[in-house]
Amino acid sequence: MDRLRSGPRRDRIVEMASSNGLTSVEELSATFGVTPSTIRRDLALLTTQGKLARTYGGALSLEPHPEASLRQRLGQAHAAKRAIAAWAASQIVPGESVLLDGGSTTAALAQALTGLRHLSVSTIGLPALEVLVEAEPEDLEIVLLGGRLRPMSQSFVGPVTEQALERMTFDRAFMGADGVRADRGINEKDLEQTRLKELMMGRADHVYVLADASKIGQAPFHAWAVMPARWTLVTDSGVDPAALEPFRAKGIEVEVAPDLPVTD
Repeated sequence: MDRLRSGPRRDRIVEMASSNGLTSVEELSATFGVTPSTIRRDLALLTTQGKLARTYGGALSLEPHPEASLRQRLGQAHAAKRAIAAWAASQIVPGESVLLDGGSTTAALAQALTGLRHLSVSTIGLPALEVLVEAEPEDLEIVLLGGRLRPMSQSFVGPVTEQALERMTFDRAFMGADGVRADRGINEKDLEQTRLKELMMGRADHVYVLADASKIGQAPFHAWAVMPARWTLVTDSGVDPAALEPFRAKGIEVEVAPDLPVTD
C-alpha cells in the first residue's frame, strides 16, 4: 500500500480494527510502510480520542461490531425480507391477534398484512406502525406498545413497554434479530432489547424468528434472548443449507421462504 498521510492513515487503522479486531503494530507498520514508532504514536492519539482501546502490542476497536441503524437495514436484503414477510403473512388467520417486533423485516411483514382483514396487530416498531397507518385499513386494529424510543432501531423498549405486554396475549409473535443461533437464541445489541424479546415471545402461542440468510449463525453482540420451547425460524433461499442443520438438530422448525417474482 502507498504511504498515506497521517489523517487518512489513522482513519484506516480504525476501520481495520473495527473489521478485524486485534491488529498488531508490526502488521500496521508493514501495511502502511511507516515505522513502528509512527504506528505507536497513531495508536496513542486514537486512544486519547476514544476511537481505540490500546492492548499490548496493538489496538482493539472500541466498537468491533457497530450496530447498523434501521435506515441502513431497510436498504439491505430487500428481496429476501419481502419473501420472508410474504411467507409469514400466509400463516396468519383472520381474527387473530398478531405481535410485531421492531426492525426492517417486521416492517416488511407489516406491508404484507395491509391486505388482510379482521386482524389485530400490535407492534413496538415505528416503521411497522407507519406502514399500517398509511394503508388506512378498514378491519385492522392497530396497537402501539409505547415506552422509551430507542432511536437506532426506531422501536420502543423499557418498563412501560413491558407493562403493556403483561396485559396482552397474542396468537402469533414475529421477531426480528441481529443474529440467531440454535444454541443461544436471538442476538441483539443490549440486554434491554433481549429481555423485551423474551417477554414478547412469552405472550404468544406461536413464535417466529424472521432472519435473512446473513443473520443465521451470527453473533455480532453479547446480549441474548432465551427462546421458548417451541419456535420457528424463517429465512430466505440464499441461506447455506449447512447453516440450518444446528437448528433442525435441536428440533427447531425451519422454514425457507420461496423467492418472490421480481417487480419493477
